[in-house]
Formats: sequence, structure tokens, C-alpha cells
Amino acid sequence: MPTETPAGLSALDLADAPLAGFRIGVTSHRRSRDLIEALERRGAEVLHAPALTNLPAGEDAVLAADTRAIIAAKPDICVATTAYGLRRWCEAADAAGIGEELQVALGAARMFALGTSARGAVGALGLGDVVISSDETTATLVDMLLAEGVRNRVIAVQLHGYTDLRQLERLRTSGATVLTVTPHRWVKPDGRNRLSTLIDAACHGNLDVLTFTSAPAVDALWSTAHEMGRYQDLVASLRASVTTAAVGPITAAPLLDAGIKPLVPERFRMGALVRLVAEHLALKHVRRLDTDSGRIELRGRSLRINGDVVDLAPAPLLLMRGLLGAGGAVLSRNALSELLELRGSVHALDMTVSRLRSALPDGQLIETVVKRGYRIRV
Repeated sequence: MPTETPAGLSALDLADAPLAGFRIGVTSHRRSRDLIEALERRGAEVLHAPALTNLPAGEDAVLAADTRAIIAAKPDICVATTAYGLRRWCEAADAAGIGEELQVALGAARMFALGTSARGAVGALGLGDVVISSDETTATLVDMLLAEGVRNRVIAVQLHGYTDLRQLERLRTSGATVLTVTPHRWVKPDGRNRLSTLIDAACHGNLDVLTFTSAPAVDALWSTAHEMGRYQDLVASLRASVTTAAVGPITAAPLLDAGIKPLVPERFRMGALVRLVAEHLALKHVRRLDTDSGRIELRGRSLRINGDVVDLAPAPLLLMRGLLGAGGAVLSRNALSELLELRGSVHALDMTVSRLRSALPDGQLIETVVKRGYRIRV
């Protein structure tokens, strides 16, 4: 039975590298190779940044021992840094036969949370009121604790792989006893922090789609962004310019909590996710325009004129994307300056226009409209 082609999308688009020109971020660790290969077969450039991995079996004993030490210490304060980590901690305690004891210890402590998702997890566990840091960073949360006074107090902290350990040292030097537990670990493959690279790419508009196959991967992304001081920038970018895609509603939940509406396939499978991403980009993010110089097509970072690839640097490419979006209408110098984040620099805008014209087969494609701005000559 033939598959139905979405409206406005030709069979050629679906069959002939529909993701060519697009850069897609992959956060999964388990089965990531299957996802990456499926995207690359369709022409995508993939930026892989595994967000987390399962705790090795040999470390479960360490987790249980750390948990018993916290229970015995009867902490005055407990800090939850991630929703997934808090849940996994409680699940691991249950498996070790000390779940009820941990629940009692946490219930007697004053709870602090690094972010809104961690606060939600505290509430879901029935642990009572929780204090959240105003900007959801470890530094601010420690500032709050120090303002209250921590001398001779026992503080239990649920860690993740990117926790700012310098902030915990501030608590110790102020007289607190700090006990830590690490229910899960983020990944830094090959000694490099790929996740921070992925976050920078999303914030700078160098990513078209960001995919998720588990909710904990979203938690990992948020936690790393907080520690980088880029959480607000990242969320703003994912709401406005970078499409997110989640394999199912459970994975999508922490994105929705942050005000981000991801693509979610009807069938919660990796293959369905890839097909949905390809169809969405082909329908919504491929721009075409017939001009005096020929047919222009822009797919992500790939510009073609009459079928020939034109290489553009990031700034001229962004300028071309804006002019294409106007469909031949004039864009003012102020609008283009704002698009390029040039803070009104006339010289910088003129230089970018000149570089764009130089890179095009026909520089006259970009027309100057005196005292108004620029347009594509259609």
C-alpha cells in the first residue's frame, strides 16, 4: 500500500535526502548509533552529545553505602539537583531495602531544589515544602543556605555529573557537614564536554532540530545549561528557532514543563521520530523562491541556486535566510541589523551584504532599495 505524501511535499523531497543541509542534535546514549545512521542516511549533519548513561552495576553498592551514611547522619537539609536523580535515588534505596528509611530521613529534612523539575519530583514523593533557587543555579542556592547559616548542620546533596563542586566546598568551609550521593552520571565522552558544545550550538542558532529519546536526557541538558549559566538562553532558543523532537509523551513532559512544544510521533518509535522530523523540516524549513537569477532553495545551511550549491559563511547565510523569508519584499536596514545582532552598525551590515553578493553567482540578486533597505530581485 503506497504511503501518503503530505500536502506540499513532493515524492522527490521524501526520497532524495530530505534532511540535506540540516544539522540535528542527538542526545541519546543507548541505541544512538541507530538514530544517527537513520538521520545521516537522509542527508542530515548530526551533532551527537550523549546526555547520560546508566550507572555501572558495580557502583550500585557505592550508591547504597552513601545512602546508608546519609540516613544515619539524619540530615538537617537535603538538596535535590535533578528530578531524575531524586527518583532514581529513591528507587535504588527501595531495591537495597532501605527505601522507607530514606523516605523518613528526607521527610525530616528541609528540602531545597535546584530547578522546577526537581521541585516537582520532591512534591511527587510527598516530601512537603521545598525551597527553589531564584535563578535555578547551584551558586544561588548555596548563597541562600549561607544566608540562613549552615554551621554545624548536616546537608545531604544529590549530585549529578555537572554539579558545581566548588559551591559545595563553600558550604564545608562555612562549617557544614556535606554528604553527597550520585544516583546517575552525565557523560563526558573522550574527556570532552560534548553537551556544552551542543548547548552552545542551539543558543547560537547553529542547530535545526534537537532530538530526545528519554526524559532524563532533558534533565541532563537542563542541569548542564544551568551550570553553564545558559539555561534561559537555551530555553528561549528552543522555543523560538530550534525545533525539538521527542520519541513519546513521557520524554516530551519536561520540555512541555519549560514551555517548549516538541514534535511527537503518533507511534512512539525511533523510526517514526525520524520520519516526522524529515517531514516537518521539508514542509516548514525549506524555502524556495523563483528569481531573475534562477530558482533559489535554502535547506537549513545548504543554499542552492539552479541546483548548484553556494557556500555561505554564517552571517551572509543568516542574511540570505531573512531576505528569502521576505519573499522579495524589502527588509529595512534596521530589521536586518537586528536580525544579524549588529546593534545598528551600518558598516557591519554593509560588509555582510557585500560578502553575500560576492559569494552568489549573480551579485545583482541582492538589490539595494535606496533609503529603504534590501530585497531579493524576483
